[in-house]
Amino acid sequence: MIIVPLGLDLYLPIPADNPLSPERVALGRRLFFDSILSRDRTVACASCHDPRLAFTDARPLAIGAHGRLGARNTPTLINRAYGRSEFLDGRVTTLEEQAVQPIANVRELDFSVAGAVDRLNQSREYRARFDSVFGTAASELVLAQALAAYVRTILDGDSPYDRYLAGDSAALSPDARRGLRIFRGKAGCATCHFGPTMSDERFHNTGVAWRNAAWTDSGRFNVTLIASDLGGFKTPTLREIARTAPYMHDGSMPTLAAVIDYYDRGGNRAPSQDADLRPLGLTSAEKTMLQAFLGALSGRTRDGINRQ
Repeated sequence: MIIVPLGLDLYLPIPADNPLSPERVALGRRLFFDSILSRDRTVACASCHDPRLAFTDARPLAIGAHGRLGARNTPTLINRAYGRSEFLDGRVTTLEEQAVQPIANVRELDFSVAGAVDRLNQSREYRARFDSVFGTAASELVLAQALAAYVRTILDGDSPYDRYLAGDSAALSPDARRGLRIFRGKAGCATCHFGPTMSDERFHNTGVAWRNAAWTDSGRFNVTLIASDLGGFKTPTLREIARTAPYMHDGSMPTLAAVIDYYDRGGNRAPSQDADLRPLGLTSAEKTMLQAFLGALSGRTRDGINRQ
């Protein structure tokens, strides 16, 4: 039913209380692309999570209803079915919880979940769709389930890197193969970026949010209130990284070259910064090869059920 691309875990985590079905996924997809969920009916989930941009938006910061600027860069939604927590600060643990939060965020869809549910139930089309799929009118519960069901099907794999690991030695260029050795070795990228999703799903303080001796964003601390979590953000996936510029939680780095330079110099020295960060001493050629490997992490993105 779900086509899992090469390179991903064939076991796709699906909660027992929200089983995938073509009908749930189709309804969730319809909602994902519909501006009906925003107060002014101008933006949808897909406004910031554009499939053509690996489900990001190519902006430093998201732009929501009424043209309001968001607080953070838009993270990609690819392979979130495998995630341990959602949002850059990990403030929720399920896609169902994540799905409805942007509706109520004044910087995003600027509505209320209750208002969105009422609007859906006033729509003859949506009233019939929810009744057909869930046997009930729209509610916060089934709205969240429909959206989450669709997002679980957004999967990305079958990259040159995946084909190389599967035995196709020609899948990576010579520079990309050298870049892979640097990625795993001298650059230390694989300390946090590993496994099928190329992320440890943990939170790290790399110093990006520390400027002028102050935090511009407290990150994970806002969730835990633990001082050592100040400036910590979830490790992003590196899949499709060449297509998801700009980078970092604040979109402050416009290119992969800028990101590589940042880590090469050891990042911004910040309180409680991750001990693994240190100057790398990469040569210009090594940076070029590392970027070639990162480009080989772009593959094929699928969404929905039984889509070829």
